[in-house]
Amino acid sequence: MRTLVTGGAGFIGSHVTDALLANGDEVVVLDDLSRGRPGRVDPSVTVYKTDISDADALRSVVERAHPQVICHLAAQIDVRVSVEAPAADAAINVVGTVNVLEAARAVGARVLFASTGGAIYGAGVPVPTSEDEQPGPEAPYGTAKYCAEQYLGLYNRLYGTTHAALRLANVYGPRQDPTGEAGVVGIFCNRALGGERPTVFGDGAQTRDYVYVGDVAEAFLAAARTDKPGLWNIGTSIETSVLELIDVVGRAAGRTLEPEFVPARPGEVLRSALAVERARADLGWSAHTELADGVREVYRWIEADSPDRAGR
Repeated sequence: MRTLVTGGAGFIGSHVTDALLANGDEVVVLDDLSRGRPGRVDPSVTVYKTDISDADALRSVVERAHPQVICHLAAQIDVRVSVEAPAADAAINVVGTVNVLEAARAVGARVLFASTGGAIYGAGVPVPTSEDEQPGPEAPYGTAKYCAEQYLGLYNRLYGTTHAALRLANVYGPRQDPTGEAGVVGIFCNRALGGERPTVFGDGAQTRDYVYVGDVAEAFLAAARTDKPGLWNIGTSIETSVLELIDVVGRAAGRTLEPEFVPARPGEVLRSALAVERARADLGWSAHTELADGVREVYRWIEADSPDRAGR
């Protein structure tokens, strides 16, 4: 299978690229390298430095690569940035996705879109949350991802395509920036390694669904093996509180961590986990990496000075 991965030099995208290569697929990567790093990508893979907001350049790369499948992971991923600059967020996450769909249409490629499960459902929904719940995003980021999903459905109706969306839970693993503001597993591991206290906003009882990046990459492979449209939650259905996560990180570090509590962030969703029965039924996929094992991989990766090509 010929596959193009947008955002393929990023955290999740580089793992998806590796999984495709291990599957024997032909892979090319498209990334504007604003956050991605070429060193994350296997040296055998061609990397096109291209922005999905540039429709002409994007289409030129897609026509040259002529993929059968496009795994679309290029995105503006920071919720806070989306609040500060919603138009810029929409230009990438909505218009950029439409550009990908148009480029895919030119070559007859199927698009697998990396959407969000953590930011799309909002508050007040049953937990674990199924795909049948009406989205109620509380930030421009989740709104843009939901809008992009609607374009996938529109193209399927207009053109008979079989594009699909994967709503990802809180993805963690090696290659995620441990010094940034997002990616709490890497941040906590990095602070633990440096002998610092993890920062907890509020009381630490808020929960998230943490899914390991290797399992997410396998979900993309499973979706690529199908030939039907779909919308699938990709998570574990397990709620883990911030304080429970700190205990897990502490065990990986071999010591007890004492959190530093600061005021809660306004508007933060207190509970989040994804129901994954549909992915299990449709794709034969389920997450298999235990949180303790995944956190240990992240801790070892940071301990090894965060090499680009490390981590499974």
